Amino acid sequence: MPFARSVVVILLCSAVALPGFAQTPEITRGPNHGIIGWFEGNYVAHPVPKISFEDSPRIDKLMRAGNIYLSLRDAIALALENNLDIEYARYNPKLADANSLRVSAGALLRNVSSSISSGPSSATLGVAAQASLGSAGTATSTTSGGQGGVLSGLSVQLAGTAIPNLDPVVYVSGQFAHSTQIETATNITGTNYLVSQYKSATYGIQQGFLTGTSVQLGMGDTLGVAQNSPYNMFNPYSQSTLQLAIQQNLLQGFRPSVNNRAIRVAKNQQHISDLTFKNQVMTSVANVVNLYWDLVTFNEDLKVKQHTFELNKKLYEDNQRRAELGAIAPIDIIQAEAEMKSSQQDVVTAELQVLQQEMILKSVLTRSGMDDLAVVGARIVPTDHIDVPAQEAVRPIQDLLADALTNRPDVEQSTVGLEDARITTLGVKDAMLPQLTGFATFSNSGLAGQINGQPVPVTLANGQTVMQTRTAADVNPYFVGGFGTVVGQLLGRNFPNYSAGVSLTMTLRNRSTQADLITDQLNYRQQQLQDKQLHNNIKLNVINAQTAVRQARAAWETSVEARKLQEQTLAGTQRKYELGTSTILDVVITQRDTTTRELAEVDARSQYNRARINLRSMLGTVLTDYDVDIEQAKTGVVGREPDPIPVVTGAGPASSPAVKR
Repeated sequence: MPFARSVVVILLCSAVALPGFAQTPEITRGPNHGIIGWFEGNYVAHPVPKISFEDSPRIDKLMRAGNIYLSLRDAIALALENNLDIEYARYNPKLADANSLRVSAGALLRNVSSSISSGPSSATLGVAAQASLGSAGTATSTTSGGQGGVLSGLSVQLAGTAIPNLDPVVYVSGQFAHSTQIETATNITGTNYLVSQYKSATYGIQQGFLTGTSVQLGMGDTLGVAQNSPYNMFNPYSQSTLQLAIQQNLLQGFRPSVNNRAIRVAKNQQHISDLTFKNQVMTSVANVVNLYWDLVTFNEDLKVKQHTFELNKKLYEDNQRRAELGAIAPIDIIQAEAEMKSSQQDVVTAELQVLQQEMILKSVLTRSGMDDLAVVGARIVPTDHIDVPAQEAVRPIQDLLADALTNRPDVEQSTVGLEDARITTLGVKDAMLPQLTGFATFSNSGLAGQINGQPVPVTLANGQTVMQTRTAADVNPYFVGGFGTVVGQLLGRNFPNYSAGVSLTMTLRNRSTQADLITDQLNYRQQQLQDKQLHNNIKLNVINAQTAVRQARAAWETSVEARKLQEQTLAGTQRKYELGTSTILDVVITQRDTTTRELAEVDARSQYNRARINLRSMLGTVLTDYDVDIEQAKTGVVGREPDPIPVVTGAGPASSPAVKR
């Protein structure tokens, strides 16, 4: 019971002493169910929800008869709901929140990834390209700066003033002791062996603050001390000491701007994580758009090659009939058959490229699509086609540069990184100061017990020694009582003790901290150069991207004219062949050139479209241009319903990979 009362006393004292020193920012932790629930919640694990690898129902709504009828809008929506790169990036803001909670206690920052995955490339030459790292016109990674070294996932501040521990620490210890001490003389204890028995407890609370202040309130109790010495006035007795110790840094480690630097950096990292997520969404959307339009291009390429194969097959069959009639030489049949077989091989290669492109696109639009046989076997039917505007919009280059510097997340990430470097440098600069610490200690003591009932030898005036038992008149009544009397003495401050002083520690020459500060300043200058380089590269890339769009459009317009002229040439050559004024070799060569022109037009249109997408990525307007809501991207739920499946006539892509439009 006395121990319980002492605990209540220390808690009451701490409640009075601590609020005036509170400096730690509040961290929102969610609802608590009472004081006990809040207390228990600090010491139990809080599980993170498991990952769901189920695809969103949107893809099922787009399937019909073994085909996935996919518009560009639905492709983007599926990526926002299912893409694993975006899902991976969703955890970075949560990691930054946990990091902020960590540093609010005065702990070291942990690394939070800011890398960006660009996703897979399109199928090339019939072989699916492997995924590569990078981003479609945006920075691949951005670091917050100002932190040096990595140790077990921690971004360790290798130099600078130590950050105080901001979480209150409660300590409690207790023991029971029994001892027997052999005495060589009895004039002090009255016995040749002193037997002692007692219980002790030490408990208190300590707290560090952003001002560079540390406070400790503690209490030490020695309870029920019982000894066999007759000379003790009280037996058993209890004694306690209540102490308040305050320590304040006066030079190094003084002021909140130094001690809260990790908290400010953590808040900036939260913002950087949001920007990183936005950057990943922009990159993934641009990647999906490129993959989608490449699939459209591959389908158009396949249609051209199928058409060429049909023409070559018809030419071969016509020549075969003519040879049977003796109108042409057998060698002409061989030439026609060789050309037919070559075009047939081109069709097979193009079909394989389309199939591989479909699988690549499925991999970025699903979480477990490769596990679903229905999705694996389904053919993707793009319902959109590449539109080339009648006239290219003309904008001043200065407006494009302003948009890029305003919209691109990596620009703001670099700016925040510079601010983080400046903040963390404060700690290194502060460490150059000497350690001057002021301290003060205030303590009160108390003692109380029962009158020792053991007879004590007393020498009378005549020199005779008799044994007497103490009475209340023989002791100071102020010290008679139990632990409550001790507590009353502590609170009454009857036996106060005070001490105060200063402590100075100086490192002569101070070379290591000077080197640390120089290193941080040089690193900051390097980050400034990188920031300037980023701005210069953005401006250069925007100018080059705009030039590429103009050149790609000019190349497309030229390819269209060349294809039309070649079609006219083919029609004339076929007419001459029918009239007997041209050979079959002329027809084969002209038809081959026509196919080349048609494929060149398809490729030029694709290159023009890619140049436009790249310009949008350079400008940082991908989300706006494709109507992407970043809040829906954060939740992974797109509210818009899938586009209606168009009415399809004729064979689907299961029999022919060509797109029916």
